Amino acid sequence: MSQSAVPIRCHWARESDALMCAYHDTEWGVPLRDDRGLFEFLCLEGVQAGLSWRTVLAKRAHYRKVFHDFEIARVAAMADRELDELLLDPGIIRNRLKVSSSRDNAIAALGVIEEFGSLGIYLWSFVDGKTVLNRWRDQAQVPASTELSDRMSKALKRRGFRFVGSTICYSLMQATGMINDHLVGCFRHRACADAVFDLTCFRLGAPQWPGRGRRARS
Repeated sequence: MSQSAVPIRCHWARESDALMCAYHDTEWGVPLRDDRGLFEFLCLEGVQAGLSWRTVLAKRAHYRKVFHDFEIARVAAMADRELDELLLDPGIIRNRLKVSSSRDNAIAALGVIEEFGSLGIYLWSFVDGKTVLNRWRDQAQVPASTELSDRMSKALKRRGFRFVGSTICYSLMQATGMINDHLVGCFRHRACADAVFDLTCFRLGAPQWPGRGRRARS
């Protein structure tokens, strides 16, 4: 590809929108196993409910600031007063249920970590530790939810997580590389596929995951 050539992207990442292009080109669909990062996406995908992802992405830096960089234990310990003050903060989505859900989700996440050793191990178990590699050719083919996201949603709700409907869970799985939904014509489809590796040796209860984007050794 020449320096002047414009890479082909998924339809939602318009070249004129630098914020969305950067997110598409560097984050979306890249396998993520870090507990803090997964928790951040879990919270932000919930915030997105009824809104555009771009709206949330534009506020992401401020969310990180006021929610303690999404450190799970610190968010779980946030006091009611602190959450009430956030309802006056124009830098976030000032919805009481969404604001309080971050603390609820942190508390639920701590329970998962205590039981399974890692939030990442638990969430990735829904795809058996391996990225689901789809080969969509048109954006209209990409689903909003699947049986996998239905299952994740029901399981998370039983554990006390909030704003984790099936559509939100599917978006989470797409964003964190559990599912590769880049169109086959998109230049990132191959790049994210190359980052896929078999994690089935890291079953529930395993001590740790390999680092982000590295291939597991056989």
